[in-house]
Amino acid sequence: MTAPPSLPDTAPALIVRHDACSVLTPDGEILSLSHDEVRRELAHWPAPVVIHAPATARRLDLPPPGQPTPWLDLLELFAFAMPARTVPPTVRGLARALDFPLARIESAEADLLLDMADDLLGRIARQHDGPHGPMMAALAFKMRQMGWAWGESVCHALRVGAEIPAEQIQPNDAIRVWRTLPKWEDTAPRPPPGPHPVTPAEARARLTEILGPNARTRAGQADFADVATAAFAPRAQQGAPHMVLAEAGTGTGKTLGYIAPSSVWARRNDAAVWISTYTRHLQRQIESELSRLYPEPAVRREHVVIRKGRENYLCLLNMEESVNIALSRGPKAAGAMIGLCLIARWAMASGDGDIAGGDLPGWFGDLFGRGLLAGIADRRGECIHGACPHYQRCFVEHSIRRARTADLVIANHALVMSQAAWHALDGAGTGSEDNIPTRYVFDEGHHLMDAADSAFSTELSGLEAAELRRWLLGAEGARSRARGLKRRLDDLVVGMPQLETPLDAALMAAHALPAPGWSARLADADAPEPPPPEDPDIPPPQGDLIPMEAEPEPVLSNPTEALLVLLRRQALARTHGGPNAHRRGAVECDLHPVPEELVEAARTLARALERLSTPLRTLVNRLGERLEEDAEQLDSASRERIEAAIRAIRKRALARLDGWVAMLGAVGTEHVAEPGQVPQYIDFIRLDRREGQKPGERDVGLYRHWLDPTIPFSAVLAAPAHGLLVTSATLRDENDTTDEDEAERAWEAAEARLGATHLPMPALRASLASPFDYRRQSRAFIITDVAHDDPASLAGAYRTLFEASGGGGLGLFTAISRLRDVHARLAGPLEMAGLPLYAQHVDPMDNATLVDIFRSEHNSCLLGTDAMRDGVDVPGQALRLVVFERVPWPRPDILHRERRIHLSGGAPSRYDDRIARLRLRQAFGRLIRSETDRGVFVLLDRRTPSRLLSAFPPGVAVHRMGLAHAAREITRFLQTGDGTPDVPPAP
Repeated sequence: MTAPPSLPDTAPALIVRHDACSVLTPDGEILSLSHDEVRRELAHWPAPVVIHAPATARRLDLPPPGQPTPWLDLLELFAFAMPARTVPPTVRGLARALDFPLARIESAEADLLLDMADDLLGRIARQHDGPHGPMMAALAFKMRQMGWAWGESVCHALRVGAEIPAEQIQPNDAIRVWRTLPKWEDTAPRPPPGPHPVTPAEARARLTEILGPNARTRAGQADFADVATAAFAPRAQQGAPHMVLAEAGTGTGKTLGYIAPSSVWARRNDAAVWISTYTRHLQRQIESELSRLYPEPAVRREHVVIRKGRENYLCLLNMEESVNIALSRGPKAAGAMIGLCLIARWAMASGDGDIAGGDLPGWFGDLFGRGLLAGIADRRGECIHGACPHYQRCFVEHSIRRARTADLVIANHALVMSQAAWHALDGAGTGSEDNIPTRYVFDEGHHLMDAADSAFSTELSGLEAAELRRWLLGAEGARSRARGLKRRLDDLVVGMPQLETPLDAALMAAHALPAPGWSARLADADAPEPPPPEDPDIPPPQGDLIPMEAEPEPVLSNPTEALLVLLRRQALARTHGGPNAHRRGAVECDLHPVPEELVEAARTLARALERLSTPLRTLVNRLGERLEEDAEQLDSASRERIEAAIRAIRKRALARLDGWVAMLGAVGTEHVAEPGQVPQYIDFIRLDRREGQKPGERDVGLYRHWLDPTIPFSAVLAAPAHGLLVTSATLRDENDTTDEDEAERAWEAAEARLGATHLPMPALRASLASPFDYRRQSRAFIITDVAHDDPASLAGAYRTLFEASGGGGLGLFTAISRLRDVHARLAGPLEMAGLPLYAQHVDPMDNATLVDIFRSEHNSCLLGTDAMRDGVDVPGQALRLVVFERVPWPRPDILHRERRIHLSGGAPSRYDDRIARLRLRQAFGRLIRSETDRGVFVLLDRRTPSRLLSAFPPGVAVHRMGLAHAAREITRFLQTGDGTPDVPPAP
C-alpha cells in the first residue's frame, strides 16, 4: 500500500471498532490494536486519517480533538471535494459514495482510508481546470493558513503554491460567496388557478407515465390516484372544500399516487399544489420520489420547490458578519474560519441553501460546532429584507419566488398552517409571502391534530417573552450580534416624527418584558429564606453576607418577571408526587383556581403589554399610510422593505402580544368548567428546563391550547381551500373489522381528529389495503418476563433481542430519559458484539443522518423516540427488528386529561386505547417496507392488554412468551423464514 503523493508517507489511519481497532501504522503495517493500545500510540504518531473525528474520539474515550482538529478527517475532505452531497459518516457510507467495490468495503481495514483520501484528492485535482477551480484554490490557501489538517494535501492537488497570483481570486474574496451567488428575478403575479378538474383516467395515465413501461404494478396505487382526483374537482360552494380522507396501507405507493393527479392539475390550471408532511426528513423523501416525474435536475428545480421556515436556511448577512468576526480574530478563530470556508464551498453548489436537513451533511455541525450553524442562520428573526445588501441573492427569497411559479410545493404542516393563519389575518396584501394555494395534499395526515395544536396555541413563558424583548431592543450590553427593531428599520423612520415617536414609545414599553438574567432571578426569588440567628439581639456575621439593601429586588419591578415568579410558585405548590418531583422533568398544574395575587399580577402585565402593543400598532398603521401617500416616490426596494417591516411587526410582536393580553385578561374571570360544560380553551401552568438554560434554572409559562385544535385549522386553512387530500397509513383505529358499527365509529373518530366534522360537506372516505403478506413476512411478540421499571433489565432485553436479530434493530422509547439510560448500559456490550449502536438525543447528529447510517450499516442498531416511530423508510434487511419498550399510552398531562373528558364521546378509556393503537400501528409500519422484507415486532411490556392487539395488521398473530424463547424464535425466523412459535397466539 503506497500513500498518495500529496499525503505524508508516514500518515497512519484508524478505524475504531467494538473490540479492537484497525490501524495502519506510520510504518505501513496493518495491525489490530485494543483501544488502550491505540490511545497510547496516538501520543507518538503523526495525525491519523479517520472518518468523523469527534465520534472516533468519543469511541476511544478521548477528549474531542477540537478545531482545527489535528486529525485528518475524511469527512472534511469529502465536504471540500464533493460539496452539497450527503453521505453517512461511516467507512461503509463513504466508500459506497465513492463507488468502491463492495468486496473491498466488506473486508475494510485501515488502509482503505488512505485509498479514499487518494480518491478524494484526485477528484479535487480534476477540478483544478474547471469553473470552480480558482475559488477552490483560494479557499484551500486560506484553510491551509488557518491550520487545516488537509490544507497542504489539497493545495498540492490544486497546484497552489506559497502565494495566490494577483490576477486570480484571493482567499478573503473567495469566502465572500454573497458577492457571486446568482440573483433571483421577480416575475409577474400568477393569475388565479383555472377551473379544470382531473379525471380518474388522466390520473392513472400520468401514474403509468411516471412509473415507466417496465415498472411493477402495485395493488391499490392506481386506485389511490383515482380516489385522489376528487380533491381537485371545482368547488361548488364557498367554505365547502372537497375533502378526501384516504387511508393507504404501507406499500400502497401513495406518494406517487397523489403526485400523479397533483401534477396534472397543476399544469392544466397553472397553479401550485402544496404537498405537506410532518417533518423535514419526510419533505426530502417526497422530493426524491419526484425525480421519477422530473428526471432532469434543472427541470425538477423549475417545477418543484421545498419550502421551510427561514431559520432553516443560510443567511448571507449573518454569514458575512461571522466571516468578518473570524477574520478580525485571526488564528484564534481558525476552526470557525475553516468551517466557514467549507460553508462557502457548499453554498456555491447547494440547490437551495438549506442547512437543516437539506444538502448540507447532517454531521457538519458535529465537526465544527452547532454554534457555527446557528450563527449563520436566521434564527433570531431579524431579517431586514430589502435593506439587506444580499437581498437579491438570498436563499429564502429564492425559494419564496420559486414557490410562486412552481407546480408542486413540498412544505411541512407547521409552515402551511402558519401561512394560512397569516393570510386569514392580513388577506392577500402585505402578509403574503406566497400565493395562497387552493389545493393541499396532507401526507402523514394522522399528525394534523398535533400540528394544529402547536400552531394555534399561545405560550407566555419567560423564554418567549425574553425573546420578544431581544427582538425589539437588540443586545443589551452583552456580546451579541442581535439587532433591535430600531436598527432594522433604520432609515425608514429617521427624520419622520410620525414614525420615530411610536417606535421610541414601543421600545420604552418593551422594558416590561424579562430583562437579561431573568431565569436566575426567578430561581433566586423562590429560594428558601436563611434561618434566623439563634439570638435575635446578636447581629448576623458580616463576612460573606451582603446587606439586603445592597441587593435591590429586580423581579418585582418588572411586571413580566413578577407574574413568572407567581406562576412558578403555584406550579411548585401544586406539584404531585412529592417535594422533588419537579426536578425529574416538566411540572404542570391547572391555572384555576387562581390566587388573588396572581390575578392582580396578570392584570398589571396585561396593561403593560397593551402599552407596548398600542405604539407598535400605530407604527404599523403609519408605515402602511406611507405606502399609500409616498407611492410615487418609493422605489421597489423601499416598498418591499416597508411591507416586510409591517409583516414582521405583526408576526413577531403584535400577534404574540394580542394572544398574551387575551389570555391574561381571562385570568380570574374564567373558572373551571362545570361537569357537562365544554370549554373552548385549556389554560395551565408549565415549569420546565429548556435548551440553553443552566442547571437549576427553569422556564415557566402560562399556556393556552384549544380544546379541539381542528376548529381553527378548519376555519383558517380547510374552509378557504377548494380541495384537500389527507392521507396516511393510519388514519383510523381499525384493522379489517367486519362490524359495520365499529367501522363507522372508526371513520367518525378519524373525521373528528382531522377537522372534517367542522366543514359543511362530508368528506369522501377511502381505504386501500397494504399489498404485503404480513402473515408470512412478519412476527410479533410480547415479552412476559422483563421488568418494565428496571433500567438494567430493560437494557438486557434490548441486548438479547438485538443480538438475536444480528443487528438491524430499531429500539423505540416513550421517554428520552429511559432511552439515554438504556443507551449508556447497552452501547459497550453491543459494540463488543459487533453491533454498532446509535441513538437520537445522544449522538449529536440530526435524525436524517442517523437514519442514513442505520440504512447503510446493516448490522447497526438505532434507538429513538417519536420521530423515529413515524415516517422512517428503511426497506430491506437494514431494519428487521422493531422493539418498543412499553405501550405508547398518551402522556397523562393536563391537555390529555381535558380532551379525554370532552372529546372521547363519553368513553375516556376507548380514547386512550385509540391513541395507543394508532402509535403501535405507526411503529409496526416501519418494519415491512417492501414485498421481500422480513421483520419482527417486539413489545417489552407484559401489561399490554389484548384489546390493543388489533393495532397489528390482519394475519399477524401476537405471541406472549419469555425473552429467551422469543430470542430463539426471532433468530430462527430471520435466518430461515421458519418462525411459527410453538405457543398459542394471544387472544
